[in-house]
Amino acid sequence: MRPRVIVVGLGTMGAAAAWRLAARGADVVGLDRFAPPHRRGAHAGGTRIIRMAYMEGAAYVPLVRRAYPMWRDLEAATGRRLLTPSGALMLGPADLPAVAGSAEAAREHGLAHEVLDAAEVRRRFPAFTPGPDEVGVFEEAAGLLRPEAAIEAMLGLARDAGADLRTGAEVTGWWAGPEGVGVRTADGELRADRLVLAPGAWAGRLLDDLDLPLRVERRVQHYWRPADLSAYAPERFPVWIWDAPDGSTGYGIGAVDGAVKAAMHSGAGLVDPDLGADPATTAEADTMREWLASRVPDLAAAEWAGAVECLYTLTPDTDFVLGPHPAHANVAVACGFSGHGFKFAPVVGDVLADLTLAGGTEAPVGLFDPGRFRRGAFAGGVDR
Repeated sequence: MRPRVIVVGLGTMGAAAAWRLAARGADVVGLDRFAPPHRRGAHAGGTRIIRMAYMEGAAYVPLVRRAYPMWRDLEAATGRRLLTPSGALMLGPADLPAVAGSAEAAREHGLAHEVLDAAEVRRRFPAFTPGPDEVGVFEEAAGLLRPEAAIEAMLGLARDAGADLRTGAEVTGWWAGPEGVGVRTADGELRADRLVLAPGAWAGRLLDDLDLPLRVERRVQHYWRPADLSAYAPERFPVWIWDAPDGSTGYGIGAVDGAVKAAMHSGAGLVDPDLGADPATTAEADTMREWLASRVPDLAAAEWAGAVECLYTLTPDTDFVLGPHPAHANVAVACGFSGHGFKFAPVVGDVLADLTLAGGTEAPVGLFDPGRFRRGAFAGGVDR
Protein backbone atom coordinates (compact mmCIF):
# COMPACT_ATOMS: atom_id res chain seq x y z
CA MET A 1 0.00 0.00 0.00
CA ARG A 2 1.30 3.49 -0.83
CA PRO A 3 2.30 5.50 2.25
CA ARG A 4 0.09 8.49 2.90
CA VAL A 5 2.10 11.63 3.62
CA ILE A 6 0.86 15.04 4.73
CA VAL A 7 3.04 17.99 3.73
CA VAL A 8 2.40 21.13 5.78
CA GLY A 9 3.43 24.24 3.87
CA LEU A 10 3.63 24.42 0.07
CA GLY A 11 6.14 27.23 -0.31
CA THR A 12 9.64 26.54 -1.56
CA MET A 13 10.56 23.45 0.45
CA GLY A 14 7.04 22.08 0.84
CA ALA A 15 6.49 22.30 -2.92
CA ALA A 16 9.78 20.48 -3.49
CA ALA A 17 8.83 17.80 -0.97
CA ALA A 18 5.39 17.28 -2.51
CA TRP A 19 6.98 16.96 -5.95
CA ARG A 20 9.66 14.47 -4.93
CA LEU A 21 7.33 12.41 -2.72
CA ALA A 22 4.63 12.16 -5.38
CA ALA A 23 7.26 11.28 -8.00
CA ARG A 24 8.27 8.32 -5.81
CA GLY A 25 4.70 7.07 -5.57
CA ALA A 26 3.62 8.43 -2.19
CA ASP A 27 -0.02 9.41 -1.62
CA VAL A 28 0.54 13.10 -0.84
CA VAL A 29 -1.82 15.60 0.76
CA GLY A 30 -0.34 19.11 0.79
CA LEU A 31 -1.74 21.95 2.91
CA ASP A 32 -1.04 25.69 2.87
CA ARG A 33 -2.90 28.59 4.44
CA PHE A 34 -2.20 30.71 1.33
CA ALA A 35 -1.78 29.85 -2.36
CA PRO A 36 1.91 29.63 -3.26
CA PRO A 37 3.71 31.31 -4.84
CA HIS A 38 2.85 34.37 -2.78
CA ARG A 39 4.43 37.28 -0.88
CA ARG A 40 4.10 35.94 2.66
CA GLY A 41 7.26 33.85 2.70
CA ALA A 42 10.89 33.81 1.61
CA HIS A 43 10.48 33.23 -2.13
CA ALA A 44 8.89 36.44 -3.46
CA GLY A 45 10.77 38.79 -5.74
CA GLY A 46 11.23 37.21 -9.16
CA THR A 47 14.84 36.04 -8.87
CA ARG A 48 17.25 34.25 -6.55
CA ILE A 49 21.00 33.56 -6.80
CA ILE A 50 22.48 30.11 -7.30
CA ARG A 51 26.21 29.72 -6.66
CA MET A 52 28.55 26.87 -5.86
CA ALA A 53 31.62 28.50 -4.23
CA TYR A 54 29.62 28.80 -1.06
CA MET A 55 30.74 31.49 1.39
CA GLU A 56 28.41 30.18 4.11
CA GLY A 57 30.54 27.04 4.37
CA ALA A 58 32.22 24.41 2.25
CA ALA A 59 29.86 21.78 3.72
CA TYR A 60 27.09 23.18 1.50
CA VAL A 61 28.98 22.59 -1.74
CA PRO A 62 28.03 18.90 -2.26
CA LEU A 63 24.37 19.81 -1.85
CA VAL A 64 24.38 22.72 -4.29
CA ARG A 65 26.41 20.61 -6.73
CA ARG A 66 23.60 18.06 -6.62
CA ALA A 67 21.02 20.84 -7.06
CA TYR A 68 22.23 21.99 -10.48
CA PRO A 69 21.22 18.87 -12.45
CA MET A 70 17.97 18.67 -10.51
CA TRP A 71 17.07 22.21 -11.61
CA ARG A 72 17.79 21.18 -15.19
CA ASP A 73 15.61 18.07 -14.75
CA LEU A 74 12.78 20.28 -13.48
CA GLU A 75 13.17 22.52 -16.51
CA ALA A 76 13.10 19.53 -18.86
CA ALA A 77 10.02 18.07 -17.20
CA THR A 78 8.03 21.32 -17.36
CA GLY A 79 9.43 23.19 -20.36
CA ARG A 80 10.10 26.25 -18.20
CA ARG A 81 13.36 28.16 -18.02
CA LEU A 82 14.24 28.38 -14.35
CA LEU A 83 18.06 28.67 -14.20
CA THR A 84 19.96 31.30 -16.19
CA PRO A 85 23.79 31.23 -16.07
CA SER A 86 25.49 34.57 -15.44
CA GLY A 87 28.53 33.90 -13.28
CA ALA A 88 28.90 35.38 -9.80
CA LEU A 89 31.22 38.05 -8.45
CA MET A 90 31.86 38.07 -4.70
CA LEU A 91 33.33 41.39 -3.60
CA GLY A 92 34.85 43.12 -0.61
CA PRO A 93 37.94 43.09 1.58
CA ALA A 94 39.86 39.82 1.27
CA ASP A 95 39.23 38.81 4.89
CA LEU A 96 35.43 39.16 4.88
CA PRO A 97 33.12 36.19 4.16
CA ALA A 98 32.00 37.04 0.61
CA VAL A 99 35.58 36.78 -0.62
CA ALA A 100 37.33 34.61 1.97
CA GLY A 101 34.48 32.11 2.41
CA SER A 102 33.86 31.74 -1.31
CA ALA A 103 37.56 31.24 -2.07
CA GLU A 104 37.92 28.70 0.74
CA ALA A 105 34.92 26.66 -0.46
CA ALA A 106 36.22 26.79 -4.03
CA ARG A 107 39.68 25.61 -3.01
CA GLU A 108 38.38 22.82 -0.77
CA HIS A 109 36.15 21.39 -3.49
CA GLY A 110 38.32 22.14 -6.50
CA LEU A 111 35.82 24.56 -8.03
CA ALA A 112 36.85 26.72 -10.97
CA HIS A 113 37.22 30.31 -9.82
CA GLU A 114 39.34 33.43 -10.25
CA VAL A 115 40.57 35.93 -7.68
CA LEU A 116 40.59 39.43 -9.21
CA ASP A 117 42.15 42.58 -7.85
CA ALA A 118 40.18 45.83 -7.94
CA ALA A 119 41.67 46.95 -11.25
CA GLU A 120 40.79 43.65 -12.94
CA VAL A 121 37.26 43.75 -11.57
CA ARG A 122 36.81 47.23 -13.03
CA ARG A 123 38.28 46.18 -16.36
CA ARG A 124 36.17 43.06 -16.80
CA PHE A 125 32.99 44.28 -15.13
CA PRO A 126 32.95 48.07 -15.55
CA ALA A 127 29.66 48.54 -13.70
CA PHE A 128 31.50 47.76 -10.44
CA THR A 129 33.89 50.21 -8.77
CA PRO A 130 35.64 48.41 -5.90
CA GLY A 131 38.10 50.32 -3.74
CA PRO A 132 41.84 49.66 -4.00
CA ASP A 133 41.76 47.39 -0.92
CA GLU A 134 38.88 45.26 -2.23
CA VAL A 135 39.03 42.14 -4.39
CA GLY A 136 36.61 39.86 -6.20
CA VAL A 137 36.12 36.12 -6.54
CA PHE A 138 34.53 35.22 -9.86
CA GLU A 139 32.72 31.89 -10.33
CA GLU A 140 31.46 31.13 -13.81
CA ALA A 141 29.05 28.35 -12.78
CA ALA A 142 26.70 30.65 -10.86
CA GLY A 143 23.52 32.27 -12.08
CA LEU A 144 19.95 33.17 -11.22
CA LEU A 145 16.78 31.20 -10.53
CA ARG A 146 13.11 32.15 -11.02
CA PRO A 147 11.46 31.27 -7.67
CA GLU A 148 7.77 31.81 -8.39
CA ALA A 149 7.98 29.91 -11.67
CA ALA A 150 9.91 27.13 -9.95
CA ILE A 151 7.32 26.71 -7.20
CA GLU A 152 4.55 26.60 -9.81
CA ALA A 153 6.55 23.97 -11.72
CA MET A 154 7.12 21.78 -8.66
CA LEU A 155 3.50 21.99 -7.54
CA GLY A 156 2.34 21.23 -11.08
CA LEU A 157 4.46 18.08 -11.26
CA ALA A 158 3.22 17.03 -7.83
CA ARG A 159 -0.40 17.37 -8.97
CA ASP A 160 0.37 15.52 -12.21
CA ALA A 161 1.71 12.65 -10.09
CA GLY A 162 -1.51 12.53 -8.06
CA ALA A 163 -0.83 14.82 -5.10
CA ASP A 164 -3.87 16.43 -3.46
CA LEU A 165 -2.76 20.02 -2.83
CA ARG A 166 -5.10 22.18 -0.77
CA THR A 167 -4.70 25.93 -0.33
CA GLY A 168 -6.59 28.08 2.13
CA ALA A 169 -5.99 25.33 4.70
CA GLU A 170 -4.43 26.65 7.89
CA VAL A 171 -2.80 24.03 10.10
CA THR A 172 -3.14 24.86 13.79
CA GLY A 173 -1.44 21.82 15.29
CA TRP A 174 -0.21 18.28 14.76
CA TRP A 175 0.52 15.07 16.58
CA ALA A 176 2.58 11.96 15.93
CA GLY A 177 2.76 8.54 17.46
CA PRO A 178 3.46 4.90 16.63
CA GLU A 179 0.04 4.61 14.99
CA GLY A 180 0.63 7.50 12.57
CA VAL A 181 0.37 11.27 12.40
CA GLY A 182 -2.36 13.87 12.28
CA VAL A 183 -2.81 17.58 11.66
CA ARG A 184 -5.53 19.89 12.91
CA THR A 185 -7.17 22.44 10.63
CA ALA A 186 -10.30 24.59 10.80
CA ASP A 187 -12.06 21.86 8.81
CA GLY A 188 -11.09 19.08 11.19
CA GLU A 189 -8.30 16.57 11.56
CA LEU A 190 -6.41 14.75 8.82
CA ARG A 191 -4.50 11.54 9.50
CA ALA A 192 -1.70 9.87 7.62
CA ASP A 193 1.29 7.58 7.98
CA ARG A 194 3.97 10.27 7.87
CA LEU A 195 4.32 14.03 8.08
CA VAL A 196 6.57 16.68 6.52
CA LEU A 197 6.60 20.05 8.27
CA ALA A 198 7.84 22.88 6.04
CA PRO A 199 5.89 25.80 7.53
CA GLY A 200 8.22 28.69 6.63
CA ALA A 201 7.76 31.72 8.86
CA TRP A 202 5.27 29.80 11.04
CA ALA A 203 7.86 27.18 12.06
CA GLY A 204 8.36 28.65 15.51
CA ARG A 205 4.70 28.03 16.31
CA LEU A 206 4.22 24.60 14.78
CA LEU A 207 7.56 23.32 16.09
CA ASP A 208 7.53 24.87 19.55
CA ASP A 209 8.51 21.51 21.04
CA LEU A 210 11.95 21.87 19.41
CA ASP A 211 12.58 25.23 21.09
CA LEU A 212 13.83 26.66 17.81
CA PRO A 213 15.27 30.17 18.36
CA LEU A 214 14.01 31.50 15.05
CA ARG A 215 13.72 35.14 13.98
CA VAL A 216 11.31 36.19 11.24
CA GLU A 217 12.61 39.37 9.66
CA ARG A 218 11.55 41.60 6.79
CA ARG A 219 13.79 42.03 3.76
CA VAL A 220 13.31 44.51 0.90
CA GLN A 221 14.39 43.77 -2.66
CA HIS A 222 14.88 46.95 -4.69
CA TYR A 223 14.65 47.18 -8.48
CA TRP A 224 16.35 49.73 -10.71
CA ARG A 225 15.90 50.77 -14.32
CA PRO A 226 19.22 52.07 -15.73
CA ALA A 227 19.33 53.93 -19.05
CA ASP A 228 21.17 51.06 -20.78
CA LEU A 229 19.37 47.97 -19.54
CA SER A 230 21.23 45.77 -22.04
CA ALA A 231 24.47 46.36 -20.13
CA TYR A 232 22.93 44.43 -17.24
CA ALA A 233 21.80 41.39 -19.22
CA PRO A 234 22.73 38.21 -17.29
CA GLU A 235 25.23 37.17 -19.96
CA ARG A 236 27.08 40.46 -19.43
CA PHE A 237 26.48 41.26 -15.77
CA PRO A 238 27.10 38.62 -13.06
CA VAL A 239 25.06 38.13 -9.93
CA TRP A 240 27.00 39.65 -7.05
CA ILE A 241 27.38 39.80 -3.28
CA TRP A 242 29.44 42.58 -1.68
CA ASP A 243 30.64 42.68 1.93
CA ALA A 244 31.46 46.15 3.28
CA PRO A 245 33.79 46.86 6.21
CA ASP A 246 30.90 48.34 8.22
CA GLY A 247 29.24 44.91 8.33
CA SER A 248 26.64 45.56 5.65
CA THR A 249 26.17 43.19 2.71
CA GLY A 250 24.59 44.13 -0.59
CA TYR A 251 23.72 41.84 -3.46
CA GLY A 252 22.25 42.04 -6.90
CA ILE A 253 21.03 40.27 -10.03
CA GLY A 254 21.08 41.43 -13.64
CA ALA A 255 18.20 42.60 -15.78
CA VAL A 256 15.11 40.38 -15.55
CA ASP A 257 11.59 41.52 -16.41
CA GLY A 258 12.85 44.99 -17.30
CA ALA A 259 14.70 45.85 -14.09
CA VAL A 260 17.93 45.15 -12.19
CA LYS A 261 17.85 43.96 -8.58
CA ALA A 262 20.13 45.53 -5.96
CA ALA A 263 19.28 45.07 -2.31
CA MET A 264 20.67 44.52 1.18
CA HIS A 265 20.97 41.11 2.78
CA SER A 266 20.32 42.61 6.20
CA GLY A 267 17.17 43.97 7.80
CA ALA A 268 15.87 45.25 11.08
CA GLY A 269 13.06 44.23 13.38
CA LEU A 270 10.91 41.18 13.81
CA VAL A 271 7.79 40.51 11.74
CA ASP A 272 4.57 38.77 12.70
CA PRO A 273 4.05 36.40 9.76
CA ASP A 274 0.29 36.65 10.20
CA LEU A 275 0.53 40.37 9.40
CA GLY A 276 3.24 40.11 6.75
CA ALA A 277 5.92 42.63 5.86
CA ASP A 278 5.31 46.36 5.59
CA PRO A 279 5.74 47.90 2.13
CA ALA A 280 9.06 49.44 1.20
CA THR A 281 9.54 53.16 1.74
CA THR A 282 11.24 55.79 -0.39
CA ALA A 283 13.65 56.35 2.53
CA GLU A 284 14.78 52.72 2.20
CA ALA A 285 15.28 53.22 -1.53
CA ASP A 286 17.37 56.32 -0.80
CA THR A 287 19.52 54.39 1.68
CA MET A 288 20.08 51.67 -0.90
CA ARG A 289 20.97 54.29 -3.49
CA GLU A 290 23.59 55.78 -1.12
CA TRP A 291 25.12 52.34 -0.55
CA LEU A 292 25.38 51.75 -4.31
CA ALA A 293 26.83 55.17 -5.10
CA SER A 294 30.47 54.22 -4.53
CA ARG A 295 30.09 50.61 -5.67
CA VAL A 296 27.68 50.40 -8.63
CA PRO A 297 27.28 54.08 -9.47
CA ASP A 298 25.26 53.61 -12.65
CA LEU A 299 22.56 51.81 -10.66
CA ALA A 300 22.69 54.46 -7.95
CA ALA A 301 21.82 57.03 -10.62
CA ALA A 302 19.07 54.91 -12.14
CA GLU A 303 15.32 55.18 -11.77
CA TRP A 304 13.97 53.24 -8.80
CA ALA A 305 11.47 50.76 -10.26
CA GLY A 306 9.90 49.66 -6.98
CA ALA A 307 10.46 46.97 -4.38
CA VAL A 308 9.19 43.60 -3.20
CA GLU A 309 9.24 42.50 0.43
CA CYS A 310 9.85 38.98 1.68
CA LEU A 311 10.37 37.25 5.02
CA TYR A 312 13.58 35.58 6.17
CA THR A 313 13.25 32.94 8.87
CA LEU A 314 16.68 32.90 10.48
CA THR A 315 18.46 30.51 12.81
CA PRO A 316 21.18 31.86 15.15
CA ASP A 317 23.91 30.05 13.19
CA THR A 318 22.20 30.75 9.80
CA ASP A 319 22.38 27.03 8.99
CA PHE A 320 19.20 25.25 7.97
CA VAL A 321 16.88 23.12 10.10
CA LEU A 322 16.48 19.93 8.07
CA GLY A 323 16.13 16.36 9.23
CA PRO A 324 13.99 13.93 11.18
CA HIS A 325 12.12 15.24 14.18
CA PRO A 326 14.20 14.06 17.16
CA ALA A 327 11.16 12.66 18.98
CA HIS A 328 9.16 11.30 16.03
CA ALA A 329 10.72 9.11 13.35
CA ASN A 330 7.65 9.55 11.13
CA VAL A 331 8.00 13.35 11.01
CA ALA A 332 10.52 15.27 8.87
CA VAL A 333 11.28 18.96 9.40
CA ALA A 334 12.47 21.71 7.03
CA CYS A 335 12.62 25.37 8.10
CA GLY A 336 14.94 28.21 9.10
CA PHE A 337 16.64 28.55 5.71
CA SER A 338 17.99 31.95 6.74
CA GLY A 339 17.73 33.72 3.41
CA HIS A 340 20.00 31.40 1.42
CA GLY A 341 17.98 28.23 0.95
CA PHE A 342 16.14 28.59 -2.35
CA LYS A 343 18.90 27.23 -4.57
CA PHE A 344 18.80 23.96 -2.62
CA ALA A 345 15.06 23.36 -3.05
CA PRO A 346 15.15 20.24 -5.28
CA VAL A 347 17.77 18.63 -3.04
CA VAL A 348 15.81 19.49 0.11
CA GLY A 349 12.73 17.94 -1.48
CA ASP A 350 14.69 14.76 -2.20
CA VAL A 351 16.10 14.68 1.33
CA LEU A 352 12.61 15.02 2.79
CA ALA A 353 11.41 12.21 0.52
CA ASP A 354 14.34 10.05 1.68
CA LEU A 355 13.61 10.70 5.33
CA THR A 356 9.88 10.15 4.90
CA LEU A 357 9.92 7.02 2.76
CA ALA A 358 13.24 5.38 3.67
CA GLY A 359 13.79 6.61 7.22
CA GLY A 360 17.15 8.16 6.40
CA THR A 361 19.22 9.87 3.74
CA GLU A 362 22.72 9.61 2.36
CA ALA A 363 22.83 13.35 1.78
CA PRO A 364 25.25 15.20 4.12
CA VAL A 365 22.69 17.04 6.26
CA GLY A 366 23.97 16.35 9.78
CA LEU A 367 24.88 20.03 10.12
CA PHE A 368 21.17 20.87 9.99
CA ASP A 369 19.98 18.61 12.86
CA PRO A 370 16.57 19.92 14.04
CA GLY A 371 17.44 19.01 17.64
CA ARG A 372 20.64 21.00 17.89
CA PHE A 373 19.09 24.00 19.65
CA ARG A 374 16.91 22.02 22.03
CA ARG A 375 19.98 20.19 23.30
CA GLY A 376 21.69 23.48 24.09
CA ALA A 377 24.43 22.83 21.52
CA PHE A 378 24.32 26.44 20.34
CA ALA A 379 25.76 28.89 22.81
CA GLY A 380 24.36 32.07 21.32
CA GLY A 381 21.09 33.78 22.09
CA VAL A 382 18.40 35.69 20.24
CA ASP A 383 15.32 37.73 21.03
CA ARG A 384 12.29 35.49 20.94
